[in-house]
Amino acid sequence: MTAAPVVLLATCAEVADLDADSRALADALRARGADVRPAVWDAEVDWAAADLVVVRSTWDYVPRREEYLAWAARVAAVTRLENPPDLLRWSTDKAYLEDLRAAGLPVVPSAVLAPGDGGDHPFLGVEHVVKPTVSAGSKDTLRLGADAEGARRSADHVLALHAEGRTALVQPYLAAVDDDGETAVVCADGEVVHAVRKGPLLERGGGRVEGLFAEENISARTAAEAELEVARAALDVVRGRTGRAPLYARVDLLPSEDGPVLLELELAEPSLFLDVTPGAADAVAAAVLRRVAG
Repeated sequence: MTAAPVVLLATCAEVADLDADSRALADALRARGADVRPAVWDAEVDWAAADLVVVRSTWDYVPRREEYLAWAARVAAVTRLENPPDLLRWSTDKAYLEDLRAAGLPVVPSAVLAPGDGGDHPFLGVEHVVKPTVSAGSKDTLRLGADAEGARRSADHVLALHAEGRTALVQPYLAAVDDDGETAVVCADGEVVHAVRKGPLLERGGGRVEGLFAEENISARTAAEAELEVARAALDVVRGRTGRAPLYARVDLLPSEDGPVLLELELAEPSLFLDVTPGAADAVAAAVLRRVAG
């Protein structure tokens, strides 16, 4: 009798028993005969006992990114880790957006300000967003106005991030999201699984997010063909880096006058919203077990 494949879903201590998204994946995997267990990434775990470790809700890594990446390298040395360490390193710093732009993808205009660059940037005259390049769950992300108060708060926030040794990313706020929302295209093993609408998250003039992540308003959505084209192009960039499609990916897109533009390519610990669309968890579970098989 063949032993059930052991799949560990890496999470963080605050959601040690997994969130609804990962529980849906775990249930789908168990229905296919897998031995699935949650595992807190920075706890004592026998990672080598797993046939596959899938990174899921490891949302507390941001203040300890290098420790997190070192953990990923250790796990990958003793078993299979998806997504692999090189993708985790690349995608956990939003400077990767410049790589996507250079590859010809439509990306939200961005300015990257490293410590020492000061607080001025090209978007002080328009409504805009300031966030750290290394962040998750909209933590430390502010939506700021085009007025003098917005400019003052913007520069202060950039400088505050610099004081913490962090690099800031500044982008114009695309107001169409207030009505249309974001489109998140979820992919597994290079294929589109489903899409969701993410409601507008940031309030103008609001403060920093408290807690592990900002609560989101999620509903099922059918992605437009233009959105699917951008998502597929983003996956092609990943294939060009690694030679293979990532096990999982989420491509976040915003509406603009020129068509969809890419806000983020999530390859580390994205919510996949598998509890929103019937069959989505099954599709991702099938992709996971294909990786176990090789």
